[in-house]
Amino acid sequence: MCCLMTAGERRILIDPGLALGYQRHGLLPHPIQVAAGVRVRQDIIQELKTATDIVFSHFHGDHIPLLWANPFQLSFEQIPDRLPKVRIWVKSKENLSSRMQRRAADLSELLGTNMKTAEGCSEGPLSFSGPVPHGPAGSRFGCVMMTRVDMGTQVFVHASDIQLLDDATIEKILMWQPDIVFTAGPPLYLQALSGPLRKRAWNNGLRLARNVATLIVDHHLLRSEKGIIWLDNLSQVVGKKVYCAADFMNKPRLLLEARRTILYQEVPVLENWHQDYQEGKVLIEKFNTEN
Repeated sequence: MCCLMTAGERRILIDPGLALGYQRHGLLPHPIQVAAGVRVRQDIIQELKTATDIVFSHFHGDHIPLLWANPFQLSFEQIPDRLPKVRIWVKSKENLSSRMQRRAADLSELLGTNMKTAEGCSEGPLSFSGPVPHGPAGSRFGCVMMTRVDMGTQVFVHASDIQLLDDATIEKILMWQPDIVFTAGPPLYLQALSGPLRKRAWNNGLRLARNVATLIVDHHLLRSEKGIIWLDNLSQVVGKKVYCAADFMNKPRLLLEARRTILYQEVPVLENWHQDYQEGKVLIEKFNTEN
């Protein structure tokens, strides 16, 4: 869900974090996915060097740098030293699990007084929501903070990890009158996601698609092949393109996590590859699909 937008001289980077799904189908990330993650991490680090504002919607490990990162995440050691001099906007530390409180404290120690709680506040082109559910209301995953950016000619809304599962959250987005919405879609790969919740996500996707010029749905949705079908069906029903992030950037759709088992079949992985990668003993470049 990391993205960069500009508003005048402001360069606003939201959710600069990275995670590859440590285990999926009993498998660690395939080297092809690891190589893709390396490219994304390099891009994030580069943008951190020039960002004027950084927003953290919540404290999950795929949305923030981590003090104790696994090899497939963004660690404190990898981020530029200039971050304490940048405006940092974060959700509040209220109603967090002990683990998330620790991560928030780690970030606070790293970033200092420039890290400000932003929920419900506005500053320049930026406006921030109060806490909204990470999924359905009452979710055990807590809450996230949404961001509105007035870019002058357009309004952009970043709706991180809402999963389209709470009607009141969708209403808040539409009250902001956005032109472009970037949101996490429903986690269709979870069998525990009930039929009524799947229907709610679909209806909320329809509502957004019909009321904003550009809708981008990604993140949890594309952790399975079902997500592509869902996305294309939504486009067909509303009669206009509903994008995933790759579509919006004119890049090919690479569902590397969803296709992890197939990748292992098509490109076998040496038994100790991940250990060697962690120790810096392998060349990741040969797995780079952009070469």
